Amino acid sequence: MIRAGIVGLGWWGKTLVEAAQGSSEIQFTAGASRTVSPELQEFAAAQGLRLHGSFEELLKDRKLDAVVLATPHSMHVQQVVAAARRRRHVFCEKPFALTKAEAAKAVKAVEKAGVTLGLGYNRRWHPAMTDLRNRVQNGKLGTILHVEGTMSFPNALYLKPSQWRANPEETPCGGLTPMGVHFVDAIIDLFGQVEEVHCMSMRRAVEIDTDDTTSILFRMKNGMSAYLGTMTATGGCFRLQVYGSEGWVRLDGVTHIAGASSEERRTRLFGACTFQPVKGSAETWQAEAFDTSRAALEAFAKAAAGGPAYPITHDEMIHGAAVTEAIVKSAAAGKTKKVA
Repeated sequence: MIRAGIVGLGWWGKTLVEAAQGSSEIQFTAGASRTVSPELQEFAAAQGLRLHGSFEELLKDRKLDAVVLATPHSMHVQQVVAAARRRRHVFCEKPFALTKAEAAKAVKAVEKAGVTLGLGYNRRWHPAMTDLRNRVQNGKLGTILHVEGTMSFPNALYLKPSQWRANPEETPCGGLTPMGVHFVDAIIDLFGQVEEVHCMSMRRAVEIDTDDTTSILFRMKNGMSAYLGTMTATGGCFRLQVYGSEGWVRLDGVTHIAGASSEERRTRLFGACTFQPVKGSAETWQAEAFDTSRAALEAFAKAAAGGPAYPITHDEMIHGAAVTEAIVKSAAAGKTKKVA
């Protein structure tokens, strides 16, 4: 059993704590948050968490084996490095880092310390994604031509200017960091490295000073293309569709919508699934309810305890950050950018 401390107890940090309830692999025993309200104290008491006054104080807790970071993106790298120096295993929520150099710095720190690093791309664990991965790898879809994704939620309509997610430096290119990086991780997982990107990002409906509508084109190193559209000011949606010379597969579902129940955020990400072969009728099925956050945390805990390595490699983590960096640079420059 890995004993973990959660850093950042906003709506998603609480969701991670709830995901681990009853797990035989990982247990949250402590937490730290910048703001401690009566409601948070009540949550901590109900979950059996010792509340620390700061991240630094939590790192000194000798009863912890690991820390889980549900903090603003700009804090991830320095916190990963600090935790590694304390020989704590680290699970970091996405995005890992906003630049390739910063990601490499964090990876170097955990490798030097010999600790496990996990990254919260929880959708990788869903059985629908496992099925899609198998179809791609065993050639049932033929030669892959293109993949496209759409991710949307209404969360930005309700953000206040004082909240960190309303800061364009924390969330560049609108829905890229809260949602789109899941797609970036998926195409890296399924198809390898990205060669170049072209991004357009704009503000259409939200009152805060941040984009709400973003479109990204990708060229993969294997020669195929990809497209992602994200919107943060409309109804919730998730769609991932892979086109091959033998047919296409589409996964539908939702994104993490603030205000939805914890169970829904964790287990109802995928819905209807369809396979349309080049010849013949379409096959449709419903994805099962599956707690992706719990699965990711347990995979991290098993790796930290000496079991199978965490399935997202360090190279993939660094490349994902490099792709994110290139997307942001492309939007700012208005032209295609190579991925470093």
